[in-house]
Amino acid sequence: QVQLVESGGGLVQPGGSLRLSCAASGFTFSSYTMSWYRQAPGKEREVVAIITSPRGTTTYADSVKGRFTISRDNAKNTMYLQMNSLKPEDTAVYYCNAKRNWNDFWGQGTQVTVSS
Repeated sequence: QVQLVESGGGLVQPGGSLRLSCAASGFTFSSYTMSWYRQAPGKEREVVAIITSPRGTTTYADSVKGRFTISRDNAKNTMYLQMNSLKPEDTAVYYCNAKRNWNDFWGQGTQVTVSS
């Protein structure tokens, strides 16, 4: 069955870094556009970054441009989000998403907390 499993979240101080991973299985990963979303308490889920395949074209939310980098390894069926210069407002549950035509898959999320 389809699985998206996020990992790498945790507690980090402002200015610190984290690297999230999303391991995919049960579908043809290389054919899907992959994205990271996040949802902070009391707020709607928002897109953070998107990466297409096979070109690997990337798009970022204005709030994370220059600080976050999305990447994917189609050979490993894995997507990443390198997060640098983290701010308290980056605190949220981060979700992995895979989308192609009418298929739309989600992971269970990983908590990222930025606090001193």
